[in-house]
Amino acid sequence: MGRAVVPEDGAGAGDRGAVPEDAVGAVTRQVLDGLRATGDDRLRELLTALVRHLHGFARETRLTQGEWERAIGFLTATGQACTDTRQEFVMLSDVLGLSMLVETLHEHGAPGATESTVLGPFHMTASPPRALGATIDLVGGGEPCVVSGRIRSADGTPLPGAVLDVWQADGHGFYDVQRPDVQPPGNGRGLFTADGEGRFRFRTCVPSAYPVPTDGPVGALLHATGRHPYRPPHIHFIATAEGHAPLTTHIFVAGGAYLDSDVVYAVKDSLVRDFTPTDDPSLAREYGVANPFRHARFDLVLEREAGEGT
Repeated sequence: MGRAVVPEDGAGAGDRGAVPEDAVGAVTRQVLDGLRATGDDRLRELLTALVRHLHGFARETRLTQGEWERAIGFLTATGQACTDTRQEFVMLSDVLGLSMLVETLHEHGAPGATESTVLGPFHMTASPPRALGATIDLVGGGEPCVVSGRIRSADGTPLPGAVLDVWQADGHGFYDVQRPDVQPPGNGRGLFTADGEGRFRFRTCVPSAYPVPTDGPVGALLHATGRHPYRPPHIHFIATAEGHAPLTTHIFVAGGAYLDSDVVYAVKDSLVRDFTPTDDPSLAREYGVANPFRHARFDLVLEREAGEGT
């Protein structure tokens, strides 16, 4: 893997001779002119804006050749760090807040709809289909937990047959793809189909806080900027139902560490849930968990797709 390259402290400082603005602007105009023939209107719009902002950044900061080379090295190393089970570029987007910004830009905000959050870099393998009430924790070692709720439309109508994709780290803060020698494939993952009333339920362990991987370029960037790498305890969800927009979201454990400083900026108050301590032997037997256990309740409310009737 290529060396992670990040800007050094003070890089770019110092006096430099002024460059005529006409010469600088001419470069940008030439590039923009070269994009005019782009046949795809949206592609032309995106590339035009990208060039304007990139060139504007270089002018504003008086970017040096050395700094540009270091940036290219960093992006090269980021690509080299990606594998079938690790997405370093998604993680880079996450820690820069871009992933959360894109989510926010396209959140319609129907009254009562569940807020969305980032997909994250670990939705890399398919979740195995599981029966309602089954466990996604195949290794144990964490505090037993039941998560239950209902999937419904924003108008309150239950969505029978809705599909819920779930994934989380184990009780030690690792996803299955991070420690394949310890966790079997599919640990912490499940694909559930809601019942006739839109209800779902599964067993798991209470998630823990964990650091995003720091052994690559993104970790070097976090270190260089003095930021911690931690995510608060959470469980990921993608909910889909016919006639409704897919929802990508999390639930976060109330009282968990790093709720106020999530490294990927994904925490929203509406998604924080109590994982309530429960000491009820009969309920534990019904759910198939050891007693005592924790119980989190979370309804997922989906927006109708544009053009769908109410």
